[in-house]
Amino acid sequence: MSLVRDRVPLLDVDVTALCTDELIEAISGYVSDGTTKVVLGHNLHSVTLFHSSPDFRRLYERSDVVLMDGAPVAMLWGLGRRGGSRGEAAGLMEYRLGSTDWVPALGGVEGLRRIAVVGAGPEANSKTVDLLRKIVPGAEVSGRPGENWDDASEEAVVAWLAEFRPQLVLLGLGMPLQESVLHRRLDELPPAVYCAVGGAIEQLAGLQKLAPRWLGRLGLEWAWRLVLHPGRVAYRVFGEPWVLLGLLVRRRLSFKDRKAGTTRRAR
Repeated sequence: MSLVRDRVPLLDVDVTALCTDELIEAISGYVSDGTTKVVLGHNLHSVTLFHSSPDFRRLYERSDVVLMDGAPVAMLWGLGRRGGSRGEAAGLMEYRLGSTDWVPALGGVEGLRRIAVVGAGPEANSKTVDLLRKIVPGAEVSGRPGENWDDASEEAVVAWLAEFRPQLVLLGLGMPLQESVLHRRLDELPPAVYCAVGGAIEQLAGLQKLAPRWLGRLGLEWAWRLVLHPGRVAYRVFGEPWVLLGLLVRRRLSFKDRKAGTTRRAR
């Protein structure tokens, strides 16, 4: 399966437009291949980090799949399709994939026998491990919590992964910690499909309530999270969009300056 990246207008990032079935097919191919692959997601928070952190950007640039994990990203991508079949409003949200959209479909991944779950507290991690054993019958699923993550716990998890040698790793340490770990340690980790899943471990365990899907389709999931976790998401909702806007404006001005300089030198 050949995966193509599309540019998201205004945000200056590339995404891999996949629905759930297509992602499961891609993961099946990666598992069969047996090499290291990285699956990430883009929302407005990750776009801000992409434009402000060189290490964060390098991980995204070397990744194999970048899902649209955010309604604004999916909507802007749809506008950029200029009326193409994937840009039609009726089917747009099919390509907006959060981790809780595709993890329940992992039973369709061919040859998946070993799954690692890293992150969240002990209760959430254990419940998600049990859930995955039901989703992927016969697979060996094991987990390690990610609470109070520090250098020692990171070293312990890296050693555990080397011993367990999973085919698929769900890494839910929150953004940007999970991306930082992947950027720093990916080359020494065993071959597997590494998926950054944020808070999905707690959501799959039922410890964090998911927003109704109709709110997601309307692009209002942020309002649900704001009501439930105001201290955690208020800055992302009210402050971070302005930070992102400033980063994008500076990026555009810098590009125009470089282009003008190139034109002057050409003369």
